Amino acid sequence: MSTVVRTLGPDEWQTWREIRLRSLADAPDAFGSTLAREQAFTEELWRDRMRSSPVVAFVDGVPAAMGGGFQIGDGLVQIIAMWTVPEFRRRGLSKLVLDELVRAIRARGHRVVLDVTRGNRAARTAYEHYGFVATGRAEPLREGSDLLVDEMVLPQ
Repeated sequence: MSTVVRTLGPDEWQTWREIRLRSLADAPDAFGSTLAREQAFTEELWRDRMRSSPVVAFVDGVPAAMGGGFQIGDGLVQIIAMWTVPEFRRRGLSKLVLDELVRAIRARGHRVVLDVTRGNRAARTAYEHYGFVATGRAEPLREGSDLLVDEMVLPQ
């Protein structure tokens, strides 16, 4: 199998849309957004979302894992939308996506944070193995949700 990990270009919004919607359908409690919300996005909104510099791992040309990052403060970027297609899990693709995201974020001199839903052991374990540590801060997954997300930071 051939694996290629790369940042999508602005005109690849349809690839991002496809894998993002699949992630929201597969793991609705892992994200701050919802499938219904993002299914309603216009092309313009999807193109705007490309500002998150989405990274996708392709296996034999098929989108298999993803993640992105948004600057949320001075020198701080939050990793978002991490997800791996179920049939490609446990192959190290999330690490490859994180490697590319973290490299790009740190190249700009920024710090890296992310949120993980409480109870999502697989994601938390992957982030801990990568080096992320919990900050002790928590907040609701999204407005109106009883689920909490824990903030994690990647030490310099």
